[in-house]
Amino acid sequence: MKRSTALLATAAACALPGTSLAQDQPSGGGPAGGPVSAPTSVTEPPVKPAQVTAGRMSLEIRGGQSTRRLHYAARGAEVVVEGRSAPFVPGQVAVLSIYGRGGLVAERRAEIRQTARGGRASFRIKLDRRGLLSLVVRHAATEAQGALQSRAARVKVIAPRAGQGARGTHVLLLQRGLARLGFAVPVTGRYDPGTSRAVLAFRKTNGLGRTGYASWRVFSPVLRNRGAFRPRFPRAGRHLEFDWSRQLLALVDGGRARHVYHASSGKASTPTVFGTFSFYRKEPGTNSLGMVQSNYFIGGYAIHGYASVPTYPASHGCIRVPIPNAHEIDRRISLGQKIFVYR
Repeated sequence: MKRSTALLATAAACALPGTSLAQDQPSGGGPAGGPVSAPTSVTEPPVKPAQVTAGRMSLEIRGGQSTRRLHYAARGAEVVVEGRSAPFVPGQVAVLSIYGRGGLVAERRAEIRQTARGGRASFRIKLDRRGLLSLVVRHAATEAQGALQSRAARVKVIAPRAGQGARGTHVLLLQRGLARLGFAVPVTGRYDPGTSRAVLAFRKTNGLGRTGYASWRVFSPVLRNRGAFRPRFPRAGRHLEFDWSRQLLALVDGGRARHVYHASSGKASTPTVFGTFSFYRKEPGTNSLGMVQSNYFIGGYAIHGYASVPTYPASHGCIRVPIPNAHEIDRRISLGQKIFVYR
């Protein structure tokens, strides 16, 4: 099921001003993004074979996620569609045709600009309508270049929501997106407790309501690959960060948060200490206080699994994590490794 979000080609850039796909109505698009009154079909005027430069056209979509059969994007999101032609011939124009269930929905035109590998025409499209769309990029024959056409790309525009017990492609896309953003999540296509915890961590990262339910406000940025945890100390090597203000634990490596977890720190009467520390002792298993896989970083303060991990500070000073996450966190912590605890 794993595929790149790019369809059939590479590269990006040079997006034209945004345009919107209204429900069942064609929206404007003229040369290099200018308006037209209505969709028009692509015609091919007669040309002399000796004057024509042959070539090929491919299509790529950036934004959203792909499965083996379809490209998915959230309703209301913008995607960039790029047609790539080879070879490049100056003065040519590409047409993006968008088809829905009832036929042609809209067309856009854009100049084909030169790149190192040929030509490229770029279209920025806002997906306002739900359902299945088919996208094709064409170049009508001219005296300088023959007719070119890309293979059709199928895009399914969705406005999904999901919670405990849900399953299906939309859940799989959510899980894949969260994993790509660095949140600890199982990728199974089933909305289980692990998925709820990952959604909660994503919500806490982005200032959304602290629940494990994935509304459209979760799906939309995740499908656009947005909303990752940004480390405060990206150049500190392999380390951990605990963000007290958002109650999040992040394992950072190579300047990126690779694994982000929902966590809970010390309550007001027994607060968690702030500063930079190094792990000095591991305590495997479960101790008499119910602490699971404890990793101590100063005095009696540790990161450990616990049965209760609320969305607010509640511990006696330690950093609590859900027990199902405690074992994998323990495996990723080494003695001497640094942790930054900050507000």
